[in-house]
Amino acid sequence: MSGGVDSSVAAALLQRDGWDVVGCFMRLGSPGETLDELMPADVACAVPSGHGTKPDVKIKIGHQGCCSINDAADARQVAAKLGIPFYVCNFKKDFGRIIDYFVDEYAAGRTPNPCVRCNDWLKFGKLHEYARQIGATHVASGHYARLGRDDAGEPTLMRGVDASKDQSYVLFGAPRERLREMLFPVGEMPKTQVRELAREFDLPVFDKPDSQEICFVPDNDYAGLVERKRADVAKPGEIVYTDGRVVGEHGGQHQFTVGQRRGLSLALGYPVYVVSKDAKNNRVVVGPRDMLMSGGCTAMEANWLVDPARFSAWTPVLAKYRYNSQPVAANVKVGPDWPEPTPSGRAGTFHVTFDEPQSAVAPGQAVVLLDVQNPAWVLGGGWIGTTRPSE
Repeated sequence: MSGGVDSSVAAALLQRDGWDVVGCFMRLGSPGETLDELMPADVACAVPSGHGTKPDVKIKIGHQGCCSINDAADARQVAAKLGIPFYVCNFKKDFGRIIDYFVDEYAAGRTPNPCVRCNDWLKFGKLHEYARQIGATHVASGHYARLGRDDAGEPTLMRGVDASKDQSYVLFGAPRERLREMLFPVGEMPKTQVRELAREFDLPVFDKPDSQEICFVPDNDYAGLVERKRADVAKPGEIVYTDGRVVGEHGGQHQFTVGQRRGLSLALGYPVYVVSKDAKNNRVVVGPRDMLMSGGCTAMEANWLVDPARFSAWTPVLAKYRYNSQPVAANVKVGPDWPEPTPSGRAGTFHVTFDEPQSAVAPGQAVVLLDVQNPAWVLGGGWIGTTRPSE
């Protein structure tokens, strides 16, 4: 339970349907919190008999945003309203791994997605381990996604009914075998219905706004965070045109992302975009919009939610290469193992060729594959390692 309306309604729906529900709030240790404050008495952790050892009851203190102290209080109030136990899980040490990943990716010239990593490593990683400790059989969340069944009766990951809220993209990294332990109670309904249910259940968060920021970058100054963690990246470098001409100077390549137009401080008489970055030489490459087009990419850390053998030869799929992008027609084929260590330890790769060139395909982002015949079915995904220019 994050303290938001979605996870709160998810808990209420499960309770209504007869599940024995336990609320868990993840203490992540984001910047600005007082790390050693004990949870105050009115946010006490309820531990019923038969649910295992009492968890760490420290709670985060600090900024607004996902998993803040205010969110913890909201989650506690919802749990009290529903009459369910409320646990606070101390994942601060594990969350540090996500912040380090975020910083290291920007320092390496890539564009990270920490929300996907948080789901992989914490919500459907550490939290599942904790669930087993207290005797829980499933981990439910307020994600807008669904579970289905394939022809063999095995669970599948499906996109949420509300296309504007669908979050299956950020869930692709869950291990296939873990789908059996997952529940998405709000995935079958639109957001408007979820808020209506929150009112019907008389939940105190029925009108709470959705969180819009990265929880450990509450001021949206991601470059500042990178510099505080990696002071060596904040150094001047060249901005070069695609033909090699030096057209400007920047204060660190980590301050830019592929596809960026604003903030380049260039006066060339026509719009230019960041088309690539060279972290090794601290160089940002700019060019016209058509230079942003990619014909395909190679993804690393492949996570398959179906048998990967079906992609041993080029196979039609739909590919979604940004959270807010529409799936596009493509073909995919399994590749050899990635030659270098990866953040997750997964070595598998796959190649993607787009039917039509796509704009701003950025290394470091996830590419998620959907079934052509059933576009709601998530087949798997990976992290973009390299891109190929369009022909």
